[in-house]
Amino acid sequence: MRIDLHTHSTVSDGTDTPAQVVAAAARAGLDVLALTDHDTTAGWAEAAAAVPEHGVALVRGEEISCRAAGTSVHLLSYLHDPADAALLAEGERTRTARLERARHIVARIAVDHELTWGDVEAQTAEGTTVGRPHIADALVARGHVTDRSAAFASILATDSPYYVPHHAPDAVLAVELVRAAGGVPVLAHPGARARGSVVPDDVVAAMVEAGLLGVEVGHRDHDDADRARLAALADRLGLLVTGSSDYHGQGKPNRLGESTTSPEVLARIEELGRIAVVRP
Repeated sequence: MRIDLHTHSTVSDGTDTPAQVVAAAARAGLDVLALTDHDTTAGWAEAAAAVPEHGVALVRGEEISCRAAGTSVHLLSYLHDPADAALLAEGERTRTARLERARHIVARIAVDHELTWGDVEAQTAEGTTVGRPHIADALVARGHVTDRSAAFASILATDSPYYVPHHAPDAVLAVELVRAAGGVPVLAHPGARARGSVVPDDVVAAMVEAGLLGVEVGHRDHDDADRARLAALADRLGLLVTGSSDYHGQGKPNRLGESTTSPEVLARIEELGRIAVVRP
């Protein structure tokens, strides 16, 4: 059984619609995938509707943007109640902050490069959680950079003069909110140095005390040493170990199924979650 528990659609910063993600998963030979768009569950219904046609089971999830001690932290939540009021409110606050931040970034870039907010809107679908990837796509469309990776290595880099931070909940609070909503919280790519600061072990330990249940060890941003360190950390802290692609369609080079999760871990996630896996 091939299981990929981290993907994105056009609802956040992917380039495939939720239904297209499910179809792509079938073509890639996956048996199970999780749709984990940033700070939203808006793609769940469309993805679930595509399950019978394509025969791929769906784990409904979300990737929550957090912070801890100045470090950006991403938390995957699986099988939580999408109507939980507290988690919904925090997600809405983050999405609003992302939108305001994106507008500020575009205004800064426009001083030096031809770019408008309309250019960014042209790269998004209705209901999309707007973020830096969409600004990157607008920069590509304008011919300022060759692709998203080039944009993030230059104009959109965190040390760029155009960079603007945004609100994100404390990582410990995010874990508590996910658990209260009946979700299974898993720390996403904590060793991804290319994304900025690595999540310190003491932060992971504090998240475990709050109810963290797993860590994403298998990820293309982790080298062999990272994977060994994180696997040992998971063993020491009693965490589930997952592996995922972090697929974004054409937005990133990540390919579906390039890292996977064991059936035993999936079974435990389903046992702990409040809602069921959608099966064909």
